Amino acid sequence: MIFYLSGGIHNDIIFTEMKKFFVLLLMVAFFACNQKQKGFEIKVDLKGAEGQVLLEKRGESQWVPVDTAEIINGVAVLKGQVDVPEDHYLSVLGQRGKTIVFVENKDMTVQGNIDSLEQVVITGSETHDEYLKVNDKIREIGEQYMELYNQAREAATSGDTTRATQLMQQVEEMYESANTMQEDFVRNNPASFATPYFLSRVQHGLDVEELDELVINLDPQLNAVPSIVQLKKRLEKLRTVAVGQIAPDFTMNDPDGNPVKFSEVYAQNEYTLLDFWAAWCGPCRAENPNIVAVFNEYKDKGFSVFGVSLDREKDAWLKAIEDDNLTWLHVSDLAYWKNAAAQLYAVNSIPSSLIVDKNGKIVAKNKRGEELRQTVSELLD
Repeated sequence: MIFYLSGGIHNDIIFTEMKKFFVLLLMVAFFACNQKQKGFEIKVDLKGAEGQVLLEKRGESQWVPVDTAEIINGVAVLKGQVDVPEDHYLSVLGQRGKTIVFVENKDMTVQGNIDSLEQVVITGSETHDEYLKVNDKIREIGEQYMELYNQAREAATSGDTTRATQLMQQVEEMYESANTMQEDFVRNNPASFATPYFLSRVQHGLDVEELDELVINLDPQLNAVPSIVQLKKRLEKLRTVAVGQIAPDFTMNDPDGNPVKFSEVYAQNEYTLLDFWAAWCGPCRAENPNIVAVFNEYKDKGFSVFGVSLDREKDAWLKAIEDDNLTWLHVSDLAYWKNAAAQLYAVNSIPSSLIVDKNGKIVAKNKRGEELRQTVSELLD
């Protein structure tokens, strides 16, 4: 009797211990499922790639390396951790091409060919998926307006100015539609981590009040994104170059190495367009024929243009001036995005421009296409 009773007690103890064990397993499983991944791991499979894969991000003035990995049997694995989902850029060391990757602390894959980085397939990042939905449409528009731009140049060269003007108007409309698409995404997706990227692309075409409105309405979680932190700093600088302010003065060398002072240029004209551009900038080159037309129409009434190039190569800069018939004053320090005047005016995207009167007062900003002609007409006609 006693033996039977003790065996029962023994079984009860075993059963109790087993229950504790299963509860512990369930708790471990629960926490494992709900614990956020601490970092990211990106499997990169690029056909034809050799050497090392580099992952980097944009700093305030230079690229910042995040991780590198050897390509072994055609595959490289990048690892690290991000504070928030953010745009990074993938490349193979020794080659110039880069492709954007929105990195999250998840397992991700990049598959494609080294000869066409812009067409790689990226999986594992919801932010990247959100980015693609908009960017694929923008890419299509970009290809279309560059084709129309080339047709417009051919028409202008053959003397068909009417067709050239019509085509350029279409180019401008398509360019603006791409901007509108990105602005709409920012407004409709204030909590998306793809929003800071699109906001950085459209900010140059917005005045301070419009930009302020977009930034104020962002979800607080985006405040930790570096580009938003930088944008808020830039907003402070933009207020100093807003419409109604006196344009900051600067001196820069012309193609012959002669220093030219901006204030001495605008003092000679009723109105001057300060144009930030570059030979390598497709949208800038697409806008140049329009600026040329407005310049030729109003130069005798007191309108002029002062070009500031963000080029690095002098030969390319001079060739673009000649090819596009830009017959006004030009300056550059050939410092690319570190151009001193661009820094002074908080320019981080081109084309970018403003119009000042003969006293240096800023009267308009970022007028392009037909809007530029209308603005100059209202000022001088």
